[in-house]
Amino acid sequence: MNARTGTGRQRSRLLRAIGGAGTLATVGAGIWIALLLVALVGPHVYRVNPFAIVYKPRTPPFVSMAVPLGTDYLGRDILAGLVHGALVTLEVGVGAALFTVLIGVAVGAFAGFYGGRLETLLMRITEFFQVLPPLLLAMVLILVLSPSTLTVIVAIGATSWPPIARVTRAEILSIKTRDFVTASRAVGATDAHLIWRVILPNVFPSIIVLSTLLVGTAVLFQAALSFLGLTDQNVMSWGLMIGQSRDYIFSTWWAVTMPGIMIILAVLGIGFLGEGLSDHITQRGHQP
Repeated sequence: MNARTGTGRQRSRLLRAIGGAGTLATVGAGIWIALLLVALVGPHVYRVNPFAIVYKPRTPPFVSMAVPLGTDYLGRDILAGLVHGALVTLEVGVGAALFTVLIGVAVGAFAGFYGGRLETLLMRITEFFQVLPPLLLAMVLILVLSPSTLTVIVAIGATSWPPIARVTRAEILSIKTRDFVTASRAVGATDAHLIWRVILPNVFPSIIVLSTLLVGTAVLFQAALSFLGLTDQNVMSWGLMIGQSRDYIFSTWWAVTMPGIMIILAVLGIGFLGEGLSDHITQRGHQP
């Protein structure tokens, strides 16, 4: 058993210790529903400009009702930053995960279905991207394409797809020789129909589980890129809040801690949801 497998099993045992598959999925879904409500409804309810100086600098949390969570070193409202930064953070997380799945499924599907030289070529490309440092590659792409929300989504997706491609290829290799695929081929189904309508629907459960975990990874990527100043500085995000206040972490700790807690909740929630779905699918697979 390698270190990665051991770590994965330890994480699974830890998460299962908190509750069963249904409990994990429910907790994860609840966290993300709350975050989505904050992202979609919050800016319309709490209309404070997150970049505006609205109160005395370095006001601690719960001191003034005007700024419930305090202000940063400039006097900007922390709560406004959390509320308005939620949308772009979750938008990048979900968008990058979808883009990652799109690339990974396409590469894995063609490699697994056709095999031969095409499979060899696609797997060599996958291995090339897999050995590159994903954060470093994303940084290079953003610098080349110029920072924006769309650029961040593309950069994260373009560097995170190899695991999806490998899982999709492995699943298709095990499914394409089954009787129902052979029967569909015998009645004249085209390759496109076999891939997208016959085989891939049976791969989707595994892809969905991986996709939920990719959302958490994308949230962390976005936070890291924002922290480094490689995103649009005119768009508020939790990573940007941490990056701008990192030099004042000891005197204005809440300006770093609050967005950090939001990032942890987002990643933890999607992790719980992914583990819950994985356990549910595994339990169904073991049923007679």
